[in-house]
Amino acid sequence: MTTVTVPAGSLFGPDNLPYGVFSVDGSPPRVATRLGDTVIDLAVLLGDEVFARPTLNAFMAEGYDRWVAVRAELAERVTGEIPDEAVHPAGDVTLHLPIEVADYVDFYASEHHAANLGRLFRPDNPDPLMPNWKHLPVGYHGRASSIVVSGTDIIRPCGQRKGKDDPAPVFGPSVRLDIEAELGFVVGTGTAMGTSVPVEEADRHIFGVVLFNDWSARDIQAWEYVPLGPNLGKSFASTISPWVVPLLALQPARVPTPTQEPRPLPYLAMEQPWGLDVDLSVRWNGVEVSRPPYREMYWSPAQMLAHLTVNGAPSRTGDVFASGTISGPAKDTRGAFIELTWGGAEPVDVGGEQRTFLEDGDEVVITGSAPGPGGARLGFGEAAGRIRPAVLPATRTG
Repeated sequence: MTTVTVPAGSLFGPDNLPYGVFSVDGSPPRVATRLGDTVIDLAVLLGDEVFARPTLNAFMAEGYDRWVAVRAELAERVTGEIPDEAVHPAGDVTLHLPIEVADYVDFYASEHHAANLGRLFRPDNPDPLMPNWKHLPVGYHGRASSIVVSGTDIIRPCGQRKGKDDPAPVFGPSVRLDIEAELGFVVGTGTAMGTSVPVEEADRHIFGVVLFNDWSARDIQAWEYVPLGPNLGKSFASTISPWVVPLLALQPARVPTPTQEPRPLPYLAMEQPWGLDVDLSVRWNGVEVSRPPYREMYWSPAQMLAHLTVNGAPSRTGDVFASGTISGPAKDTRGAFIELTWGGAEPVDVGGEQRTFLEDGDEVVITGSAPGPGGARLGFGEAAGRIRPAVLPATRTG
C-alpha cells in the first residue's frame, strides 16, 4: 500500500482531483485522477469497471448525483493508503484524449475580444460590436473529430486565401496561423431533441472544464467566412488539456460576470450570472506573451449551454462547447495573436525575434489555474501543440 505525498504548492492537491485517461507501457487506456505528481488508477482504487474504459463518457453519463458521490469517495480514499498497483508517477504515464467528443460548438463570449476584432476589421464603424452581440452568445458549429489532446502536433492547414492585393484567390498553406486561448466545457449528461437546458440547471449537465486552443488560420478564415461563418480556417485542429477539472471543484472560483446590459431575454436571464476566476498563461516558444483572464468573459457558461439547446437541438454526453478567445482589457491579456499583434502591425518579442503569426516549428503552451479552498490553486495541466509543415494535396497532371 502507498500513501501519496502532495508537494507544497501543487496545483493538483486534494481539492482538485481532476479526471483523465492514461496508459502505461502500452497498456489499454483507463480513467485516473491526479494527486500531486501521482496518477491514480480509479478502476483499481474504487473497484468499479466504469473506470476501466478508454474514455470518461460512461462515467459522465451516470449523471450529476453519481459525480457528487464519486468525488466525495475519492476525497476520502486518496488521503489514506492506496493499493500499489493503482499508483503511477505522472512522468511515467501517457495521457490520452479524456473523452469521446460527441459534438462541438465554439462561442465568442469575450466582449474585449469581439470589440478588438471589430476595431481591426471595421475601423470606420462607431460601434465595434455587431448588433446581436449583447443579446445572445454568438457561436459556430465546429468539427468534433479534429479535437486532439495536448502534445499532438498541428499540421499547418492549406486552403484558399485572398490578400487585399491579390487579383484572385490562391491556394496554399496558411501564412497567418494563430491561436485562441479558451476554456472548454464538457457536457456530462445530454438532453433529448425538442428539449433544452434552463440556465439554472446547467450545473447538472456540465461535468467539467478543460483548457482549449482553437487554432485558427486567419487568412483562410477571412476569405471564406462571409456569409456562413468559419469553416476550413477553424476545422483543422483544436487542442484540449488532458485533465478535466470537475465543475464541482471550481465552486470557489465562481465570480459574477461583467454587468450584462441590456438585460438578456428570459431564457438567458440569471439572477446572478457566474463566470470563473481562471488565470491563463500563453507561452510562445517558452516565452510568456499573454495572461488572459477568464473572469472578464461577458457570457456565462450556463447561458452558452442554454442558448446552444434553446432551439430544441439535442445535446449528448461528451459534447464540448468552448468559450471563444479569452481577452482582457490590457494588451498583455489578449488571447489571440491577431489581437496581440494588432493584425500583424505590432510584432511581439519572442526570444529576441519580432513575431506576428506562427511559423513551422513554433510551440504554444497554454496553462491555467483557479482559486481553491483556503488559498490553494487548482491546475488544469496544459494545452500544448507544435506547428508542423503543411502537407500539400496531390495535384493532377496531364
